[in-house]
Amino acid sequence: MIQRIAMQALRGFCMGAADIVPGVSGGTVALIFGIYKGLIANVRSGAHALKQFVTGDVSGGVTTIKEIDWLFLIPLGTGVIVAFALLRHPMETLLVEEAENIAAVFCGLVAASCVIVWQNITTRDPMRFATIVAVAIAAFVLLGFQAGAILEPALPFFLVTGAIAICAMILPGVSGSFIMLMMGMYAAVLGGSIVELAVFLVGAVIGLALFSSFLNWLLDRHEQTVLAGLLGLMIGSIRVLWPWPNGVGVVSDEAEEVISGTTLEWPEASALGTGVLLAAVAAALTLLVVKFAEDKPDHTNAQAPSDISA
Repeated sequence: MIQRIAMQALRGFCMGAADIVPGVSGGTVALIFGIYKGLIANVRSGAHALKQFVTGDVSGGVTTIKEIDWLFLIPLGTGVIVAFALLRHPMETLLVEEAENIAAVFCGLVAASCVIVWQNITTRDPMRFATIVAVAIAAFVLLGFQAGAILEPALPFFLVTGAIAICAMILPGVSGSFIMLMMGMYAAVLGGSIVELAVFLVGAVIGLALFSSFLNWLLDRHEQTVLAGLLGLMIGSIRVLWPWPNGVGVVSDEAEEVISGTTLEWPEASALGTGVLLAAVAAALTLLVVKFAEDKPDHTNAQAPSDISA
């Protein structure tokens, strides 16, 4: 029991650390650890329970809550929150001072994740291949948009940002942090006050409740197509993680500065070797972690809640 809680908290910490980095998704980390479907199913059940309470179905809400695997969700959520609290300022510094190296490491992580998702796509027909290609191209193009930072945003901006960013954070291949950069809210959230972060969290809860139900429905009925789409998202997201010349881009609260990490430029020869080496090591370590987890399962998903009709 204690070991399971500790491991789940560690997974949450890794997800939270990934979510801070523009270009990397906590959902990608959840896929690597093999907890993605369990995460979506449990969150969806929580959203359904909330809906039942709001509509006055108290007994139904209590029944649904009892079916949720709280030993799955609470340690995971705690790890995410702790990672954000401890790493948001150091990561902001690293993204400026070691931008290329940080991006290279996470580029390797995403590349390994692509291999993992590909291995789980068992229906490799023309429709799935078309889905991969179409989504990859769309993600690649959309991630090229740039935006300046919003100075002193009002509280409603934090609410909307939280609702949108959390949807991206639970999708492998879609970086919630990069979405915040595109919205001009990344620096504001990292440096936000307690009140601003609380409003952001409320928005995240609302967005997660709405989006998780839809995603769980898709996974139940169209899992192979969803996996193909997720693979396309991860392939397209590598545009943000190409670690030159500016890593994942400018991290600043200055309005005149924009995201520059999506520019497509070939690195100098002196920087190429280091970046490729870091990406290769990160990819290899990721695949080794997955292999170890497969050999020593801890039954994290064993108590995912049963399907609940909406």
